[in-house]
Amino acid sequence: MASTMQVLVATAEREVYRGEAEFLVAPGAAGELGILPKHSPLLSALTTGELRITNGETVDEVFVSGGFMEVQPDMVTVLSDSAERAHDIDEASAIEAERKAKELLDMQKDDIDYAAAEAELAMMTARLIWLRKKKQK
Repeated sequence: MASTMQVLVATAEREVYRGEAEFLVAPGAAGELGILPKHSPLLSALTTGELRITNGETVDEVFVSGGFMEVQPDMVTVLSDSAERAHDIDEASAIEAERKAKELLDMQKDDIDYAAAEAELAMMTARLIWLRKKKQK
């Protein structure tokens, strides 16, 4: 039997994933991170992207919009502003969220934080691309 570690993926609102894993891949700020059980303690910032949690033949995929990951030898904790599994995302809602983010960026108002609007649009676009990729499989 392969060695495993506990994995928790959570946002401020809810727990998105909790379970065992033999391997985890995360979108680290400095590049993709691969984590096996008994990994040295690590704290890393995450970027927007896919978190892959492997346990045997099962691979759970979670889209995270950045955040932080704490690694302990037997436990990985991922805290993100938003995290979703592909089957939890409604494609029509994702398209609408991307459209609204583009609309906000196109508005020429003084009270708009353009950096925040651009970051939101980039995250929504990445989320939609990821969702479409998962649905093609």
